[in-house]
Amino acid sequence: MSAYRWFIGMALSLTLVASAAAQEQRPTSLGQAAGPTREITRITGEVYRFRNNFHYSVFAVTPAGIIVTDPINAAAAQWLKDELKQRFNQPVRYLVYSHDHADHISGGEVFADTAVVIAHANARPQIVGEKRPTAVPTVTFTERLDIELGGTTVELHYVGRNHSDNSLVVRFPREKIIFTVDWIPVKSVGFRDWPDAYLAEWIEGLKRVELMEFDILAPGHGPLGDKTDVRAFRAYMEEMRDLVLAASREGKPVAEIKTEARAKMGEKYKGWAGFEQMFDLNVEGMHRLVNANRRPN
Repeated sequence: MSAYRWFIGMALSLTLVASAAAQEQRPTSLGQAAGPTREITRITGEVYRFRNNFHYSVFAVTPAGIIVTDPINAAAAQWLKDELKQRFNQPVRYLVYSHDHADHISGGEVFADTAVVIAHANARPQIVGEKRPTAVPTVTFTERLDIELGGTTVELHYVGRNHSDNSLVVRFPREKIIFTVDWIPVKSVGFRDWPDAYLAEWIEGLKRVELMEFDILAPGHGPLGDKTDVRAFRAYMEEMRDLVLAASREGKPVAEIKTEARAKMGEKYKGWAGFEQMFDLNVEGMHRLVNANRRPN
């Protein structure tokens, strides 16, 4: 895939009000017992992870401002904005959407007063057309965009269609971290029956991510991982695809294929998150995807 770079920089004269050590020592802020669980944790260097219940985003703090990813929803975004001001006394200068789905990017308007909103070119018409409750991106790109702010570079990569046609890989080269949402889970099966999935391109995209330089994978849900988790999830998809295709060619019904898949794959993947709830749905969805473009005799 060819790539182009677009360097964006802003010179600001704001100063941090606390040292990095003091920020690390600050107690984590949690929601009330009856409300959402929210917290900020430092991954490494200047990159932090924001949690809102089961959704996660990441952000980078620089001397010239903050680069934030998915706002999640308006209430979560306002909480995060207040925390960022209190902890770092820095404005959000860039807001990056991982993809167009509302459960991750709602609430972008909270940051739009100071931030340039960025997404893949395919995301903008989805956000506008579906009336996503968020700020419409003001900057879009097709293959690659590099953001430069306060001496920090954040790379935005598009590696093809997968869980959507506009999902990004956000890479922090200094910390060797990547942030991806909904298409590279860590020790988890796929989501339900692979809705909105582009099977062949998804697998090819995983291969491209494996070629990137990174040590930490920060997904939009679940625990942190690494490159071995990318390989493991690709192997899971390929194994299920090959099994479902072979069984479909033998004329087996979906119910029988699910039983066969559990027998052949269950021991290896039963410890993954969501296995009991979604493995059968994964098989059903894979059957739909495999046969969508297949023409039997």
